[in-house]
Amino acid sequence: MAYPQPYLSLLDEVGALLTSEPRREGAETARALLATPQPTQVKPEPPCLFDAAIQSCLDGSDDPLARALLAAQDLLPWGVNPVSDRMTPDAAAMIAVLTLMGPEGPVPSPFFRLGFVYMAPWSYYPLHNHDADETYVVLAGRALWTAGDDTRERGAGSMVHHPSLMAHAFRTYDEGFVALWRWSGDINTESYTFLPDPQIIVA
Repeated sequence: MAYPQPYLSLLDEVGALLTSEPRREGAETARALLATPQPTQVKPEPPCLFDAAIQSCLDGSDDPLARALLAAQDLLPWGVNPVSDRMTPDAAAMIAVLTLMGPEGPVPSPFFRLGFVYMAPWSYYPLHNHDADETYVVLAGRALWTAGDDTRERGAGSMVHHPSLMAHAFRTYDEGFVALWRWSGDINTESYTFLPDPQIIVA
């Protein structure tokens, strides 16, 4: 089956970026993505709630993958966070997640999860961890990023690695951010846990 060129270009750019990660898991994820048969049909998807905001954020980036993601935007199934049932309504409402590869597809893999995430401006995603080894690459926008004991601003081009069970959190600024994420190792979602967070003040 012939897939739309913007979709194929997106896969190529994802593969190139993952291969550049200085960990073997990045290249392994890229090989799995590019070798696995793609969905039987790639067609226009209905826009998600954050569609215009995602496009606006990506439009400000010169990153090749950001440009490819923007060009393929109408072919991609953006949706809610897969763990939204464990989040407060406010937290669930500030984020959109696109799962490209994983046990539930659309590109099936029992060993890896891979996709994109958008976080709205002036939002805080609280401290959490999970069993999976994870790498994020910021494609557009920026955030104050906590990874274990390290908290610093991360902008387009930043690659952030979270080993298994490392606590991490993000706080956005006026443009939000779009990032690529990948999971390897134990990719179960049941271990995804929100942690006691000193950044959250309870009255």
